[in-house]
Amino acid sequence: MKQSILKTALHNLSTQLTGDLFFDESNPKHQTIRLAYATDASVYQEIPLAVAIPANEQDLVSLIHFASQHQTTLIPRTAGTSLAGQVVGKGIVVDVSKKFNQILEVNPEEKWVRVQPGVIRDDLNAYLKSFGLQFGPETSTASRAMVGGMIGNNSSGLHSIVWGDTRQNLISAEVLLNDGSKVSFSSVSESEYFQKLTAKNREGDIYRKINSIISDKKNQDIITSGYPKKNITRRNTGYALDELIDMEKPFNFCRLLAGSEGTLGIVTEAKLQLMDLPDPEIGLLCVHFSDMISCMEGNIVALRHHPEASELVDKYIMDFTVGHPTYQYNRFFIEGDPQALLIIEFRAKTQDEILLKAEALKAELIVNQLGYAYPLITGKQQTDLVWDVRKAGLGLIRNLPGDSQPVNLIEDCAVSPNDLPAYVAEIQQLLNEENVHASYYAHAGAGELHIEPFVNLKTTEGRKTFRSILEKTTDLVVKYNGSLSGEHGDGRLRGEFIGKVLGEQVYALLQEVKDIFDPNGVFNANKIVNTPPMDTSLRYDTVRDGKDISTYFDFTKQESILRLAEKCSGSGDCRKTEITGGTMCPSFMATRDEKDTTRARANMLRQFLTNSTKKNRFDHEEIKEVMDLCLSCKGCKTECPSSVDVAKMKAEFLQHYYDAHGSSFRSKLIANFTFSQKMGSFVAPLYNTLAQSRFFGNIIKQTIGFAKERSLPLVTWTTLQRFVNQQRPIQSNRKVYLFCDEFTNYNDSEIGITTYKLLTALGYQVEIPKHVESGRTYLSKGFVKKAKQIAEKNVALLENLITDDTPLIGIEPSAILTFRDEYLDLVPQEKKEAAHRIAKNALMIDEFFVREMKAGHIHQEQFSNERRQIKLHGHCYQKAFHLVDFTKRMLSFPSNYEVEVIPSGCCGMAGSFGFEKEHYEVSMKVAELVLLPEVRKTDLKTLIAAAGTSCRHQIKDGVGRESYHPVEILYTALLSK
Repeated sequence: MKQSILKTALHNLSTQLTGDLFFDESNPKHQTIRLAYATDASVYQEIPLAVAIPANEQDLVSLIHFASQHQTTLIPRTAGTSLAGQVVGKGIVVDVSKKFNQILEVNPEEKWVRVQPGVIRDDLNAYLKSFGLQFGPETSTASRAMVGGMIGNNSSGLHSIVWGDTRQNLISAEVLLNDGSKVSFSSVSESEYFQKLTAKNREGDIYRKINSIISDKKNQDIITSGYPKKNITRRNTGYALDELIDMEKPFNFCRLLAGSEGTLGIVTEAKLQLMDLPDPEIGLLCVHFSDMISCMEGNIVALRHHPEASELVDKYIMDFTVGHPTYQYNRFFIEGDPQALLIIEFRAKTQDEILLKAEALKAELIVNQLGYAYPLITGKQQTDLVWDVRKAGLGLIRNLPGDSQPVNLIEDCAVSPNDLPAYVAEIQQLLNEENVHASYYAHAGAGELHIEPFVNLKTTEGRKTFRSILEKTTDLVVKYNGSLSGEHGDGRLRGEFIGKVLGEQVYALLQEVKDIFDPNGVFNANKIVNTPPMDTSLRYDTVRDGKDISTYFDFTKQESILRLAEKCSGSGDCRKTEITGGTMCPSFMATRDEKDTTRARANMLRQFLTNSTKKNRFDHEEIKEVMDLCLSCKGCKTECPSSVDVAKMKAEFLQHYYDAHGSSFRSKLIANFTFSQKMGSFVAPLYNTLAQSRFFGNIIKQTIGFAKERSLPLVTWTTLQRFVNQQRPIQSNRKVYLFCDEFTNYNDSEIGITTYKLLTALGYQVEIPKHVESGRTYLSKGFVKKAKQIAEKNVALLENLITDDTPLIGIEPSAILTFRDEYLDLVPQEKKEAAHRIAKNALMIDEFFVREMKAGHIHQEQFSNERRQIKLHGHCYQKAFHLVDFTKRMLSFPSNYEVEVIPSGCCGMAGSFGFEKEHYEVSMKVAELVLLPEVRKTDLKTLIAAAGTSCRHQIKDGVGRESYHPVEILYTALLSK
């Protein structure tokens, strides 16, 4: 009865809100969204009562009144990258990331900015760059971490020893209190403080009660003795009462608000202190150590030289970059096999100053026999690659096989940097006694290491170890008078042990603070104080390894599809925007909805593959809902540090869903695209006339379920295969096989013909080997069984032809790269070796051209020296395989061809996705993020290059402008045709 009344009340609430409220567990979309918010980046999982996406402040006030009336709690959330379970709970998750994301005002003279809580730190700094300013605190999640969350956790980041934490840079905040009233917290003078104390309102009540705590001499002594050493800058345990009794600073409740994890009120606006942009020259002295303790000793030496940052990267993280699709390219600075690296940053106005600082530190390290290699990395492009390894630490170590995985547990404890060598030695001993390995990385300069033990939380023994490690570590934190939390917060993970670390008398004061601000638990109840046991509500309450799940793809490398889904750490790399750049995740960039993230898709699969009682565990509408807007762009395969390949898992899911429900007419039609285009090519003039006719074209589109705004693909009379069959091949000792993919053969045959002409003019013998279509259309719509047959057939046909000397050259990225991606997991075990041989030599034309260029087989003199400007948009799969640079180098080969890469992600077309009626709007939103605006502002003399047939179609439909395959542009530049 109570549940029925609550559901009715939630329904009534939803009608009062301007924004959205998702609460109905019988509605697949509502349930999908509730499940998507059941986790953050921590080890915890709880399905919330509801998820609210408020549109304005009045919505927030309504939610506060509802929570108070119905004795539930509101869980404020922005990016959801919390590591201690701060935004997980059974109340109403209030996601302010979508609607409260405006930069309100900048004052360059006084160096401050007013923002709403959903503004992303890196996006804010991109905006502030033109003013010569930035907001200093910089977490490793800065590409998606938002101001509201940074205030909640008092975030700091790798430059905190110079740039400070959020608390130090928070000037004022607008806050909604538990009665719905709004208050402004800022620095107040003595007279203003007295006025606050005498005010007859909710704000005055809070000032009076807090004043009674902090003005009591006994309480002051308790706080002073209980809180961490003053020289520990990372001091984030409990509420910052020690900051409020610091009489040297003006009184400002913002100091208490920062680090309060949304438990005291909801921030609607913040005024932030800014700093000048740092000196332009940067140098990273990457000191290599043979053991962790000497590394910590080296850190003490480094701090004497006043660096901007001193960050640790351990062997575990470095090892996980080996062979990683993205981070293997970041290893250029690593010498030998160090156990630990200390990355020490210096900044200055000139490189000479950098060199002097680095040499001085290096000399002192050598004198103290600390370190064995000291490469100095300079230049923003190179230093960014180094820092990316450090920032990706959490995601990279999630690639560890097996059930023992790195856990956020003691990763946020901080001690004085001078105590780090002894502290680390004791931690190592503690973990040895527990028979547990761990990864060590991050903020050595601030005395805070992210130490992540590898624990199996799926077992009773593992959960006991989980608790035991934290219990014993708190003893060390007390011994060194350190901080239990440095920047990640207490949440529900460490809250249980605050009394032990700060003292029970201090803990009682913290409970009193919570009661003063929020006596009815309206705001994020059971975080920091009154938390449940730290080993309850874990993600892995049901234990499965997923090896019993039968799949069409081979997931052996990832151990199982469930294991692949579990690799998602929740770090939210998939929530970055087009301002930061990259490809992952285009649908999220367009919608800004959590359910459209890679994280949500992986977590949805994990939850159902773990907990479903159905024989076909994939047979759930919630998975279908969360996968709907996945464009299968492959961005997650490489941009996600944990390589959570959702495109592969989506195809697998769709095949199982078809097994249960059958497939739609449209899906079958798209999958069989090659057949329809082949038939159309026999009557090309008629086919194209009907497709281009408004009347007949609209009938076709309406019948299929395509958007009326889309133009239909046209076919060619002379297919690539027909053209090549009519040619007399040249004889050459340089022979290549051209893959005649289905898109080039029937829709873009002119590009294929141009490729043939280019290669033969350059002296290559070109043959189209016997093969079938690539299978891309079947994979894109989830017909994996059919794609599997195609893969096996193509491998059988090509295995004895394709070698290092006779490669397979492709024109359409999505087709040729299938050999290097899906085929490897589709063919049977006995064909794996052959598939890998072909994959190694299945090259985009761009790659082949650059290879031959380097070998001296192609010469610049063969091409025009006419001046040309080119803007290049890379196909998603090219980006996933790091091939865009090959295209740029190929197009730059003619002496006066200048190529600029458009900083776009996915074009939004993604095969059939952009054609489909219900996806057209999202498709265009994705295109309008970067690509189409860049094309519009490009003068007509500049050529637009795009290798993907879908990309060119999107540009044509979106802007009405022709774009060209890179081969077409290069062939035009060829002098002898």
